[in-house]
Amino acid sequence: MRGARSAKWVVGAIVVALAATACGGGDDSGESASKEKGKPAGYVSIDVGEPQKPLIPSDTNESLGINVIQSLFTQLLDFDPQGKIVYTNAESVTSTDNKTWTVKLKPGWKFHDGTPVTAESYVKAWNWYANIKNNQQNAFWFEDIAGYADVHPEKGDPKADAMSGLKVVDDTTFTIGLSAPVPYYEYKLGYTTFAPLPEVFYKDTKAFGQKPVGNGPYIFEKWDHKKLIQVKANPDYQGPNKAKNKGVLFKNYATVEAAYQDLLSGNLDMIRQVGPKDLPKYKQDLGDRAIDQPYAAVQSIVPAFYSKTFKDINPKVLQGLSMAIDRDTITKTVLNGTRKPAASFTPPGVAGNQNLSTDVFTFNAAKAKQLVTEGGGVPGNKISIQYNADGGHKEWVTAVCESIRNATGVDCVPDAKPDFQTDLEARDNDQVKGMYRGGWVADYPLNVNFMRELYGTTAEANNGRFSDKSIDAAFKKGDNAKSLEESIKAYQDAEKLLVDKMPAIPLWEYKTNGGYGKSVDNVNVDFRGDYTLTDVTVVK
Repeated sequence: MRGARSAKWVVGAIVVALAATACGGGDDSGESASKEKGKPAGYVSIDVGEPQKPLIPSDTNESLGINVIQSLFTQLLDFDPQGKIVYTNAESVTSTDNKTWTVKLKPGWKFHDGTPVTAESYVKAWNWYANIKNNQQNAFWFEDIAGYADVHPEKGDPKADAMSGLKVVDDTTFTIGLSAPVPYYEYKLGYTTFAPLPEVFYKDTKAFGQKPVGNGPYIFEKWDHKKLIQVKANPDYQGPNKAKNKGVLFKNYATVEAAYQDLLSGNLDMIRQVGPKDLPKYKQDLGDRAIDQPYAAVQSIVPAFYSKTFKDINPKVLQGLSMAIDRDTITKTVLNGTRKPAASFTPPGVAGNQNLSTDVFTFNAAKAKQLVTEGGGVPGNKISIQYNADGGHKEWVTAVCESIRNATGVDCVPDAKPDFQTDLEARDNDQVKGMYRGGWVADYPLNVNFMRELYGTTAEANNGRFSDKSIDAAFKKGDNAKSLEESIKAYQDAEKLLVDKMPAIPLWEYKTNGGYGKSVDNVNVDFRGDYTLTDVTVVK
């Protein structure tokens, strides 16, 4: 069944969109150099906006909510800064045939309410996540498991309450039986939607989403909607990423410029991305506290293939529109040299990334116009690009439209939505008029994640509703390869086919252009571009 979206949509291009102001609670004892009013001693703060959905792992798949979910929940495994697997709640994940996987949990783990984390905590949660009756955005992630079709049929009610592939062996052991071998399956288990749930969840799922009980390094304290989410360090946490601070404030700002000013004045500890106005001077302002680091994400624009503009469009037209975009000039000027033009559908930092060496991603006005004409043109000779106005995208979307208009004669207009939530809802409900801004960050460090989860016919993140049997077959070949290496290679071959079909137009690779204040230290960015909040320490 086609769902809504999966994994982590990126809110910002050169900024991360955030909403409102102050925080509350606690006292400022002067433990840090921070000037934040109302911040509890030993806590750190970061600008993260309002999540789109309640805080349930299987219903959270955009970057704002994910930041909070990652602090509250720990799944079986995670990845180090280089993207290598690190076991967290799992002792081991093994398979001899890539079809049946055995998971052994580390004993003694507990949820924040004191109840034990067991094999049943995982199996019961995954069955709930996958059940079509629960309408979870990330249900697609369980599609590989045998019996998924019984709990999540394409039509009608589920035939079962549980997937046949999941079996509890004992309190700390369970097995995952897949419908077919998937050599990279262990990597998928690092995505946050595979987190376990405590029994209290099932008593009132709606209430849980507003006050979640996890098993992660931080414990939920409060959610003052559109202002603040506050979490405290879990003193009993047994994972390798135990918090080195006392808690985190996820703060909202009306503009990223306001967040940056708070950073400079000592009223905010960390900013994830600096806005266009401040990009030219942020390194001078912050010195060695400025962050300029690539991460595994790609910015693109995605056609809505159900729209009047792009329904049954000839891929030649999309190739032409791609060649009409002067990526070099836009990244150097509008984006102040903070981005690198894309050379593929995947970013550096994931296994299998390759330079496709195609001129389809290279600006050529004459060729662009020729391809658009040969492909039959654009209906109405006009396209639009939807984006969230609170994310710092206006400047580059305007520049992309001007480039397309000047090169091809096709009119192009920006279509601004007021915030990221409104943007996502329009995508979910098939209300995109032309194209939408499709920033995507890795959920696991393989090229697979930038293809199967985005362009597979049944993929929930396939908001453009792209569907092609030859592409699906190429993905399936990668899924059923005999080894991880062969799977990655098969997906590299599949990526070359994407150039002919153009399910999206890649633009450029992402970077974290952010920084931190004088009151904190040990601020690092992982391969996903997220700050490793558990490592951040307060300067005394």
